[in-house]
Amino acid sequence: MEPQDIKLNEQTQSLLNVVNRFFPGKVEVQFIGRLQSGYVRHDQAQMVQDGKNIYIQISDLTAPNYTASHELLHLLMTLRGFPQEFFSLTTGNSELDDQLQAMGIELFDIVSHFVVVSEQRKHGLIDDEIESMYLKGVKATIKPEPAELDDEMSLRLLTLLDALVFYGDEFNKVADELKSDYPISLAAAQKIYQVITAKPTDSPFGLRRNVVKLFRVFDDQLKEWNLPPLNNKDFTTITSVLSERQLGLKVNQMFEIFHSELHEKQTNRRAYVGFSKVDDQNSFVIPAPTGMDDSPAYFKRLYNMSVEDLFKELKMPFIIR
Repeated sequence: MEPQDIKLNEQTQSLLNVVNRFFPGKVEVQFIGRLQSGYVRHDQAQMVQDGKNIYIQISDLTAPNYTASHELLHLLMTLRGFPQEFFSLTTGNSELDDQLQAMGIELFDIVSHFVVVSEQRKHGLIDDEIESMYLKGVKATIKPEPAELDDEMSLRLLTLLDALVFYGDEFNKVADELKSDYPISLAAAQKIYQVITAKPTDSPFGLRRNVVKLFRVFDDQLKEWNLPPLNNKDFTTITSVLSERQLGLKVNQMFEIFHSELHEKQTNRRAYVGFSKVDDQNSFVIPAPTGMDDSPAYFKRLYNMSVEDLFKELKMPFIIR
């Protein structure tokens, strides 16, 4: 199959049209190369922003409509006012930063997939064939568990948790096969799945709430396996979802600002992180002010501002419930 021969089906094309109605520039789907691996996985496409345009580049042509619609729905969620992640902190080690960022994005996406996959199923973009290709993708990503737990347990946990979200009510079709290869990680993933499905992911607020929960319980599981936690609660900033009333409150009623061990990425000055008093999640990052500003008076001014004024001053997006 040649990239130029691929035509998006009606459902995917209409999704692309919807995205273009919301997006100020132009969004285009591009097919690159000739690879057809025979499985589907979320790393088969990437979004590239070029000036005002976004190109969704599909690098594996196994299931073009499934892969393109998946990316388009992620983009549509952002355009429709669902929370986003920001990575404004650095550990000083770029390799570690990249790893933490990649894991943070994966966890965030798992919760987003409650919305994405349900839309894909609604439009007939997931069928038996896609389900079997997805299972092949799982097996291409993670090796069966060894007798001794190894350091790939976190990847297994991530992959199986996403599979639980993807299959949803259809999970019984693949349960036995996954259980025989990954008994320990599957049991842990099912426990976490209970936590993140206790309340629905059907609104921007619901998404943020379940992402924050997932950050916590994922780390709890890693610690149980004596693996280092990811600390996304501290490292990853998530858009705040606030009511009009909360936006009018003073910063000190909604947030606590703590000095971080990490630095702010742009300025490389030490960072201060604003944690939400509601869920204790990193909600904004401020570089330490220069000169004599780094004083109690500076923070007193911040704490006395309204939440809305602070976010506008920091150019930090927020979502109104």
